[in-house]
Parts: sequence; structure tokens; C-alpha cells
Amino acid sequence: MQLSYWEKERFFEQVDACVIGSGIVGLSTAIELKRQRPDWKVIILERGFLPYGASTRNAGFACFGSVSELMDDFGRMGESQTIALVERRWRGLLNLRQLLGDQSIGLENFGGYELFDDAERYELAADTIEKFNALLEAIIGKQVYATNPSAVDHFGFNGFIGTIKNQFESQINTGEMMHALLKLARKEGVIILNGIGVDQVEGKCIVTTAGFSFEANAVIVTTNGFAKQLLPQLDVEPARAQVLVTEPIPGLKFKGTFHFDEGYYYFRNIGTRILLGGGRNLDFAGENSTNMIQTPIIQDRLEQMLFERIVPYAKPKIEMRWSGVMGVGETRGPLVQKLNEHLYCAVRMGGMGVAIGSLVGKEVAALVVEN
Repeated sequence: MQLSYWEKERFFEQVDACVIGSGIVGLSTAIELKRQRPDWKVIILERGFLPYGASTRNAGFACFGSVSELMDDFGRMGESQTIALVERRWRGLLNLRQLLGDQSIGLENFGGYELFDDAERYELAADTIEKFNALLEAIIGKQVYATNPSAVDHFGFNGFIGTIKNQFESQINTGEMMHALLKLARKEGVIILNGIGVDQVEGKCIVTTAGFSFEANAVIVTTNGFAKQLLPQLDVEPARAQVLVTEPIPGLKFKGTFHFDEGYYYFRNIGTRILLGGGRNLDFAGENSTNMIQTPIIQDRLEQMLFERIVPYAKPKIEMRWSGVMGVGETRGPLVQKLNEHLYCAVRMGGMGVAIGSLVGKEVAALVVEN
């Protein structure tokens, strides 16, 4: 493809910063760059018609960690790193709300619940509540977790014996959030170009899938689970997440966000519909993929959970199914780095893109400006 004079001069000459990927992190990065350097030409390249990954395909959980997840993190990372990670997520959620406003992201606080079907596991988790509340109160300012024995019966669930409630966990409208981010980025003067992928980055030179190349003083890769396609040296792997959504269910008995089996299963209401996702632990190897398909082993289990355990009193039709791709790694937490004189990365959201994405964008933008 040959660019015209007008295309080259307006869009691809004297580019100060090029962000690859228009998800939560990419848009937040570009917005922050323009706010710190209004005179810069900042462009975003996005290969899809919408962000192709997780930003428009996530479940819309504004969460920062269930008790079981924190217990697991304690065992893997220790107290200080775990609490630092939770604080980053909490600060990230506050940053997202400040950046866009609660109404623009459809924020609703019905609370979040971790469900248990094993008495020993439930007792062990309940015994840690006091400890976690003491640690997180310094960050959030209030007690976070409490057991809620009556919730299982109240919500109409089957096969669970108890819950632990997180009063600060909320849900958002993912589509509205991304619409608001796109609108704000354009208002700040960011140039967003869809349908243009990147084959490789060589120094300042960006080689596009459209058949032309151009230069940018700073290149920021924010493609999360797809990052290894450009930067194979990074500790980040794709982790596919499969989801289904039901038709509206008359008499749906719950509102809120729910986690089960250390967060490997999750569901919420969307009005009177149910969004249910997860099951990656059934096939870790198979779900280490960027292929946006659904598989019978996981979809069958999701349906079984839906009909037998979540709404045993109804038999709703499945109206939609989709997949998204997260970025995970051996190390917990996002990867925000300067890789060479012109190249930066902000990837590996670990399934917490809603919580930390806007903050990570702010962090990598500060790194670019500083250098």
C-alpha cells in the first residue's frame, strides 16, 4: 500500500508517540501523554474494528481480589507484595472512576461474593477475614470482607454452603467504559487508526500490516495477551476466557458479582440476564491461545453450573457466547518497562485490566515523558 502525500503528512510524519493497541491501557496511555505533552502528535494503531483482546470482552467486574485469591497470593508472593498488588488495583479503580466518572462507566455497587462448596475451605477462608480486613483497612479505610451465611438461600443458589462478601466490589458496563475512553482520547487530540496491525518494530521504525512503515520517537506496546507476537522475549502469555450470556430471566433472585473456585469461575447479573465465564482451569494448555473460539469442554461446564447451581429454578436460553484474551505471566502484576531507547511496553494485566488498566497507562506515559 502506498500512502498519499496527505495521508503521510497528516498522520504519519513527525510522530512523537505511537501506541500499539486501543484497549484500556492503550487509550489511557495516549490520553495521559496528550495531557502531559499537548503539543505531541500521539497516534494509536489498532488492528481490529474495536480493541481485539479483552477490553471490550471482559465481564465488567470492578474487583480487586477475593479472600481465596489473596490467600493464594500470600502463599506465592508474601504479605508485602500481595498488599501492594491490591493497593495498585484499588488505586487503579479510583483512577478509572476519576478519569471517566461513575455514570460514564455504568458503575453499580451491589457488592461482590465469593462462593464456597467445601466446608473446610470456607472455614479456612473465614478465619483469615480479620487479618485481611486489618491489612486492607489502611488502603481502603473501612472493613472489606464479611461472611454472609444467608446469601446462598436468598439468591436461590444450589450446592454452595456459604459466602464471603466484599462490600466494595462493583460492576461496570464494559461497552460504555470503552466508548467513554475512546471519546475522551479523541477529545484530547489522539489520532486513533483502526484496521492497521503491526508486523514488527525496529528501533523507531514501525512496519505495519498495511504494507507501509513510519517512524515514531516512542513506541508503546499495550497489546496485553498478544504482546509476544511483537515482543517474544516478554514474560506474558495469552489466557483465553470464555463467556456466555443468557436471555432475560423473570424473577432473577440476585444482583452483584460472584466468584467461585479461587476466581476460575465468575458470574454477575446484567439487568435480569446472567453473564457467566471461566473454566480455564479445565484446560490450561488449550486456553493458552489467542484464538477467539469457544470449546465444548468449557462451555458444557458453564452450562452445567448455570442450570444446576446458579439458577436451578429456571431454564434460560443462552443468547450469546464469546471469548476474550487476557495476558498472564509467571510473575503477578503488570509489566511496565522501557525496553530500549524508543520502545516501551505496558502489558500482563492478569485478568485485572478493568482495575489497573487506566493506572498502568498513566504509569507508562510518565515513563515515556521522563525519558
